[in-house]
Amino acid sequence: MRYLKLVFLTLGLLLLGLVVRDLNVDEVFAQIAEVGVIGMTFVVLFYAPVFAADAAGWQLILTSVPRDLRWLARLFNIRLAGEAFNTVTPLGSMGGEPLKALLLKSRYGIGYRESSVSLILAKTIILIALVLFLTIGFLLLLPSGRVSSAYKFIAGAGLIALTLSIAGCFVIQRLRLSSRLGSWLGRIFGARVTGRLQRLILLIHDIDERLVHFYTEHRARSVAAFLLALLSWIGGVIEVYVVMWLLGYPVTFNEAWIIEALVQLVRAGTFFIPASIGAQEGTLVMVCSAMTGNPAVGLALSVIRRVREVVWIAAGIAVWWIYSLNRTNPKESEREVV
Repeated sequence: MRYLKLVFLTLGLLLLGLVVRDLNVDEVFAQIAEVGVIGMTFVVLFYAPVFAADAAGWQLILTSVPRDLRWLARLFNIRLAGEAFNTVTPLGSMGGEPLKALLLKSRYGIGYRESSVSLILAKTIILIALVLFLTIGFLLLLPSGRVSSAYKFIAGAGLIALTLSIAGCFVIQRLRLSSRLGSWLGRIFGARVTGRLQRLILLIHDIDERLVHFYTEHRARSVAAFLLALLSWIGGVIEVYVVMWLLGYPVTFNEAWIIEALVQLVRAGTFFIPASIGAQEGTLVMVCSAMTGNPAVGLALSVIRRVREVVWIAAGIAVWWIYSLNRTNPKESEREVV
């Protein structure tokens, strides 16, 4: 896995090299300097409420914990640590999910099954919200005369592929298809089913039941978590809108939505590259060039967002390090969960 990560990272760096090859780097840094310390501070701090919205959505899904600020802060920190690992690992934004489950178990006594179900639900709801967000962005893109028809076609094809894959994941959960597959395998192999395989089949059944129970018994929480996830995606639009204004190339809110939607669509398609390095830069250079006529603006926007990412990744790793130093007894922490 380590070598695979290096291969994908090298691929991303090659893409980045192709992007910056024909750009005036001095102009890019001059534009970044226009943002200033205050502007950069805003970009970094603005991500806090956006991230808190995702943590609040997770809190709604994790039904055994109280809906208070104390638990929101705990889930914020755990999610911060997990997302740091999600960003830097080539596992399709899944590298940090086991870490989140581990921290919930070791720090607060929440069982792996409950935490795993909550993480699956949270990821699914976030992706469903992403589909709606991207669909709106694509509808805004269609009448735009600044982006070529070829790019619109590629964006539409990518959106359809992403929608079908996410819809497939939801159908698998909702119709208990994993459990049905496990039961079918049990009938096929009969007495030859080993104890380990039997336990795996029972585990799949239990997780599927928990998933369906949440979808059917906690619909209000599902809707609220979905709206919070959509709000966090819209936060990226606000960030683009403000940064483009700070760079001296203001765009409309609709254009900011198009830019953010295209970036997120590309990031979803290049999940195997750590932090989608190179792919994100290429997308921003292309779309910002179409919107403003200056490709250097796109690279400047990307650099500013990368600085924000690095700050929050560092914060997440710091949280993980603090957790690893301060171990608690999960039995004592479990008493706080209701």
